Amino acid sequence: MSPVPDTPREAPADSTSATAVSPQAPPLSERLREATRPQHERAENRGFVVELMGGDLGVEAYVDLAVQHRAIYAALEAAGERLRGDAVAAPFLLPELMRLPSLEADLVTLRGTDWREGASLVPATADYVARLDAIATAGEYLAHAYTRYLGDLSGGQVIARMLQRHYGMTPEQLTFYTFTEIPKPKPFKDRYRALMDAAPFSATESDAVVAEARVAFDLNAALFDDLGVRHTAAPAA
Repeated sequence: MSPVPDTPREAPADSTSATAVSPQAPPLSERLREATRPQHERAENRGFVVELMGGDLGVEAYVDLAVQHRAIYAALEAAGERLRGDAVAAPFLLPELMRLPSLEADLVTLRGTDWREGASLVPATADYVARLDAIATAGEYLAHAYTRYLGDLSGGQVIARMLQRHYGMTPEQLTFYTFTEIPKPKPFKDRYRALMDAAPFSATESDAVVAEARVAFDLNAALFDDLGVRHTAAPAA
């Protein structure tokens, strides 16, 4: 789920002075990629993810994941709406990224219009939603938007292919992973990272973005752990 690595920027050399030049701080996008690597690896290697992607669970396990995601994206996108008037947050509130309508459409396709019946959130999802409901700054929003949306544009595309291969799911059941207004994800992700690097965060605010992104990955890992309790692979014969 982690974004494609950026190229680190080097501090300019000063051959006319014997005084050492302090290295330029890495751009925010680079800091986020490197600082969240352990959390990212921990999340993607949870048992639920490995078994789901290995074809060892079933469509219902994915439906349960989609139910959790629906609650998470509803809270994330509501947080974005709260910050629409914030000059720093506004450039990141991109309509082509919004996932809630697709998630709800997928759940109707998979379960029917009464998909909410019998659906329940795991404790980790409730914690995740509470964290998103508490978002009050552009930095907090960006940390979670970066983690989710760039992950959907990266590893999410692989997830969709694996679900189709192992469970026979159709593109109409997986529109969550289809960004119709982003035909070429890489250039879009590059522009998104450039926006992140240009955002007017102070050093303290940048540190807070990185810290909150780590929290976002940990919340995702906890979600997978809870789903792993609900859904386990059948023992081999």
